[in-house]
Amino acid sequence: MFDIVLFEPEIPPNTGNVIRLAANIGCRLHLVQPYGFRLSERAVKRAGLDYHGLASVTQHRDWLECLRHFDGRRIYALTTSGSRNYAEADFARDDVFLFGSETRGLPGQVLAGFPAPMRLRLPMSPASRSLNLANAVAVTLYEAWRQQGFDGGR
Repeated sequence: MFDIVLFEPEIPPNTGNVIRLAANIGCRLHLVQPYGFRLSERAVKRAGLDYHGLASVTQHRDWLECLRHFDGRRIYALTTSGSRNYAEADFARDDVFLFGSETRGLPGQVLAGFPAPMRLRLPMSPASRSLNLANAVAVTLYEAWRQQGFDGGR
């Protein structure tokens, strides 16, 4: 199934919500350090409810360690500067989805490693800057799962 990567997440409830989403969809979640909080914080646990034990969460010391973990896998970078609408992509079961931190997004040196077709964006009104991280992850992952016929869901 899919892998979700949160690059240096900053807001505990967003990470908790993504933990819950990953458990419900059957995805694996990867967190790239440093975080803007401690993973043990109550806000993370509260947002994730009792799904922490049902979700696969892997922590990576930095982006290079995470990138090595996915060697040979197709990784999509989700970014407001993406050149391609996420709904135009044909997702596969083993795809990886990378999301940046809530206030900074993905740094230029990380985005530089992705060719334009692998940089996806979610459409929004021209006056908007960005979507909530947990919402962006949910929209993207449900589209990817839909393309797989909601395999494994009920």
